[in-house]
Amino acid sequence: AGLAARGTPGAALVDAVADPGDLLVVGTGSRAPVLRALRPSVARYCLAHASCPVLVVPPGPLRADLESVRRRRRWRMPMDARELTGCP
Repeated sequence: AGLAARGTPGAALVDAVADPGDLLVVGTGSRAPVLRALRPSVARYCLAHASCPVLVVPPGPLRADLESVRRRRRWRMPMDARELTGCP
């Protein structure tokens, strides 16, 4: 069953888990220093306020590859597809 909620992300997630037997799973990722200063971490909010266990999942290694591709496309830099697959 789905649930739609309004509010700040951390507070909405914490409000959605009412039973201490629930498990709240949130993702986390590296954020630019400017974003960290402007927006608080949802994962940290959930860890501090949830009444149930919280599992914080770090980004996978594919995320770094995706960010690299985005930077190269933004700057119109040439890209070799073998860099993404790990093939020599």
